[in-house]
Amino acid sequence: MKVQVNRDVLAEAVGWCARILPTRPALPVLTGLLLEASGDLRISAFDYDVSARADVDAAVAEPGQVLLPGRVLAEIVRSLPGEVVDITTSGTEAVLTCGSAEFGLLTMPADDFPTLPPMPAKVGAVGGALFASAVAQVAVAASRDNTLPMLTAIRVDTDGVNMTMAATDRYRIAARDFLWHPEGDVQRQYGAMIPAKVLVDVAKSLRVGEVSVCLGGNVAGFESAGRSTTVRLLDEQFIDYRSRLGGDWGIRATVSVQPFLEAIRRVALVSGSNSAVRLSFSQGQVLIQAAGDEIGRGAEAMEAELDGDDILIAFQPHFLLEGLAGVETEHAVIHLDSPTRPALISDAGDDPAFRYLVMSLRLN
Repeated sequence: MKVQVNRDVLAEAVGWCARILPTRPALPVLTGLLLEASGDLRISAFDYDVSARADVDAAVAEPGQVLLPGRVLAEIVRSLPGEVVDITTSGTEAVLTCGSAEFGLLTMPADDFPTLPPMPAKVGAVGGALFASAVAQVAVAASRDNTLPMLTAIRVDTDGVNMTMAATDRYRIAARDFLWHPEGDVQRQYGAMIPAKVLVDVAKSLRVGEVSVCLGGNVAGFESAGRSTTVRLLDEQFIDYRSRLGGDWGIRATVSVQPFLEAIRRVALVSGSNSAVRLSFSQGQVLIQAAGDEIGRGAEAMEAELDGDDILIAFQPHFLLEGLAGVETEHAVIHLDSPTRPALISDAGDDPAFRYLVMSLRLN
């Protein structure tokens, strides 16, 4: 194999693929990046659950393929000067030349590298920025504990031109509705359970341009601007989150999001690791209070509109902050019923796109 490629383009593509390389691989070859040169240069990574491919423009003098240690390759390419990179294979060595720098990397057995899963059929597309925003809003509610895989996933459901993403860790539920562009049978409904960690990473890296959404069998795929990722889906079992986000709420409080966030952060400084933040809603204001047994106490009042009876309710500070951070409107609406029931945080407006249900804490 003999190719010539722009250093910046190569570094970006190698880094993008290397991000999925496993730290504890089932096989040594899974730590490698496969470089395939034909009409252009394709870089691939695969760990059986997730695959990544990046196609880049390159001058291919001799087609071929080579498997190289992924993280080492990424570090080397990132450190090269901003000139053209020549990659040439000879026997069991791949030589990278850039300006006066030259590196010889021992190749790995490419024949042992597993075959990447094919990209499923495209079922629609969505803007990259909207896709990344929606994933970020709901991913905070996904569990980091792999004991119950369902809780580590983001549930993706489609209904016509509407797509909904949802996640839960038992203590809260986050959901986001948005429009997408389905292909083929517009009325066909899709449902998929995608590992949240993978989807967050994919969404961040594909936030520019349009993202193609591909589904088929037990695999989901995402493509944008010459880059593609496939991920093995989790079991489709998921809670009925829509019914939990609906219902009647006897009390409705409206707050200005940014001042409310800042006030909670300040007061929570004295809450300690296991203490609650208490919210006392009354006509015209909300009083935010926290106290730590070995730290002290804090309180701050700010304006709030209240429709309903006065109420005192408590929450875990970081749960409350993560929910409010997902609100994209200037004001947030907090739907309440009693101090012992969960609260629903949503965008302002009649048909909120973002909803966040969070459990309250029992008051002493």
